[in-house]
Amino acid sequence: HAQEKKGLCGNLLQKAITYAMATLETNASMGLIVASPTAGSAGIVPGLMLAMQEHYHFSDDQIIQALFNASAIGYLAMRNATVAGAVGGCQAEVGVASSMAASATVELLGGNPEQCLGAASTVLMNMLGLVCDPVGGLVEYPCQNRNAAGVANAIIAAEISLSGIHQLIPFDEMLNAMYI
Repeated sequence: HAQEKKGLCGNLLQKAITYAMATLETNASMGLIVASPTAGSAGIVPGLMLAMQEHYHFSDDQIIQALFNASAIGYLAMRNATVAGAVGGCQAEVGVASSMAASATVELLGGNPEQCLGAASTVLMNMLGLVCDPVGGLVEYPCQNRNAAGVANAIIAAEISLSGIHQLIPFDEMLNAMYI
């Protein structure tokens, strides 16, 4: 009998990567997506939320509550910095989306608000310095792979925060560092 091929990343991360990249492919083929918070980063939040729902069997209502959490992180970024790649580079676009996904994941797994913000800050810290760098005239080519990296970063940051490791740099300060 044939053996099922398994990925190196594990089921949750493998699904999150697949969903995140599929969203960008849908966008590239002129399909309908929801910018979350931008078209170039639109796969990260839904990709991770869909994977979390399948892996942990969260209800739609639980996912909706987590999306409110993600929206609050996005709002803070819009109010205090930017999510636009043209203004803040990929660190703003993919970084903020990954922060949104990390915070929502922490909430889904029972974390408190401080842990949510700690995870969001950790993600952004891990992505500082990423520029928006079109390749071959394709604006979103780097975004495709960075959406996959973004969900991985979000999962890692959520795990760190939920393990009790305190983030020393508050999310607001991290946004400020990104925006400067």
